[in-house]
Amino acid sequence: MSHLHSGGTAGSLIVSAIIRHASRPALADGNVSWTYRDLGDAIGRFITVYRGLGLTKGNALSVLSSNRAESWAAMCAALIMGMRYTPLHPLAAEDDHAFIVEDAEIDALIVEGSKFAERGLAIKRRVASLKHLLSFGEVAGAKDVLAAAKACSPAPLVDESEAEAIAWLAYTGGTTGRSKGVMIPHRAITTMATVICADWDWPSEIRYLAATPISHAAGVTIYPVMLRGGYTRLTQGFDAEIFCRIVAEEKITSTFLVPTLIYGLIDNATVRARYDLSSLDLIVYGAAPMSPDRLKEAMGIFGKIFLQLYGQTEAPQCVSCLRKIEHDLARPERLGSCGRPNPLVDVRLFDSEMREVGVGEPGEICVRGTLVMQGYWKRPDATEEALRGGWLHTGDVAVRDEEGYLYIVDRTKDMIISGGFNIYPREVEDALMSHAAVASAGVIGVPDAKWGEAVKAFVVLKAGAKADPAELQVHVKEKRGAPWSPKSIEFVAEIPVTGLGKIDRKVLRAPYWEGRSRGVA
Repeated sequence: MSHLHSGGTAGSLIVSAIIRHASRPALADGNVSWTYRDLGDAIGRFITVYRGLGLTKGNALSVLSSNRAESWAAMCAALIMGMRYTPLHPLAAEDDHAFIVEDAEIDALIVEGSKFAERGLAIKRRVASLKHLLSFGEVAGAKDVLAAAKACSPAPLVDESEAEAIAWLAYTGGTTGRSKGVMIPHRAITTMATVICADWDWPSEIRYLAATPISHAAGVTIYPVMLRGGYTRLTQGFDAEIFCRIVAEEKITSTFLVPTLIYGLIDNATVRARYDLSSLDLIVYGAAPMSPDRLKEAMGIFGKIFLQLYGQTEAPQCVSCLRKIEHDLARPERLGSCGRPNPLVDVRLFDSEMREVGVGEPGEICVRGTLVMQGYWKRPDATEEALRGGWLHTGDVAVRDEEGYLYIVDRTKDMIISGGFNIYPREVEDALMSHAAVASAGVIGVPDAKWGEAVKAFVVLKAGAKADPAELQVHVKEKRGAPWSPKSIEFVAEIPVTGLGKIDRKVLRAPYWEGRSRGVA
């Protein structure tokens, strides 16, 4: 194959950022603070350590760590060497971690010693194919890569990766069954970084706060930040007080948050009042739908600084976006949109026969372009299903308006069929959250002798607010119509969410569907 049009890898993006922005601040986590030159030095040392272990192009690395600078450097080193990297979510269970390490054929696993030493040793016991257990800090039975990196000299940064090779082998959240490894090639990461730089309303001085795990959405957003020579501040978990303090102290200009965390900031007025948050110029939100009414509240507090992303692991971060300027209070219906597709992807809405649907009609979002994955690791059946007809089938149902804005109705698998009506939980959740007393809501279908499935809602009320089920049922009926009104409402202290901040419908459904089939794939 000709090399004339090769190049453009995540490895070359990292190396060029380090050369171009050498003296600029790159990365800090509360313990270390690195310039791009320091980051390059750390990456070079990890490369030396990996080579000393016999790791080379085509091998696989996994990291289990909280947000810390070293884990980003360790991952960058693997990409530059042409290794593939698999993130592990810090909140996932041991069974999940062991399954992923075995399924992904991981050669070397790095765990953060102070937090995940036991988990690392348990995975090593369970997964015979894992060759090297490494650690940040001392762990009996593991090699301390921080000590090893300190003792060696950094290798020169020479990109050995290839555009079509797998950069990230990232596992899906598993909200609909067994987690699948998504093969994300280097070209998808460079497409994503380029699109995000071009399509999002970044402030001129990028000071980005990653408050959610960099193993997921907050992490891949670091690539476009590096492309622009920006600064990334990592925090270990989200706490409203710590978040506000860091924004104020470090003049943070941009961040990525899932909607549940934004609700937490809205409802924490006393904490917000103590800090100057005026430097914030861009709050990117996504990974789960956000209630338009709560979004209005957030805009009232923070201003017109919100940008919504829509993407999925299979087409990361930027299938479409709703830009700051498009968060228009004069067009309140638009706040429920995930925006318009970026110029480097094709997006169509198809029915089940892959016929394109008309304006205002629901269809599955299907995507093609250089952003799209290669397929699922060792799962040709699932790959064929997801990429049938030459399009990535996202599993998300949306409608499109006359101006090309997309409105996600829900996951195809979450649809409730009640009395012959197709009801998407998102529609009911938004209607519930438009009530002044409701902080958040989760909706599922439960078995019902008469309707097949009945709409059931779990509701968290705002502090000090009161509402009874009948009042909320009437509210939804007036907003959406009788079929959408929940047949039952349960008040709860919190809605369970997955490690990625999405409503965990599996947990909500379990008590009602134990041993039954919902008849939805």
